[in-house]
Amino acid sequence: MGSLLPLIIQLLSGAVGGNVAGSLMKKSSLGTLGNSIAGILGGGLGGQILGMLGMATQSGSMDLAGILGSIASGGVGGGVVMAIIGILKKMMNKS
Repeated sequence: MGSLLPLIIQLLSGAVGGNVAGSLMKKSSLGTLGNSIAGILGGGLGGQILGMLGMATQSGSMDLAGILGSIASGGVGGGVVMAIIGILKKMMNKS
């Protein structure tokens, strides 16, 4: 369970990050469910990518630095993926 907790934190913070990005980019928003799904995907991917780059704590330790690293990487990853998907959707609707 100790190794799953950082991933769960990243997924949840990714969903939050996706919804925050959706509220900031109203024209590219995918709706609450779409923002959450994109954010969850981005949170998981962002956490793994930053972990491989050594920018986030992936050791599974649940100290304050590990928790904050998981929240930050998940939230940023979720927001970025939601923004990318929202912009692509907007561009496809113009065609």
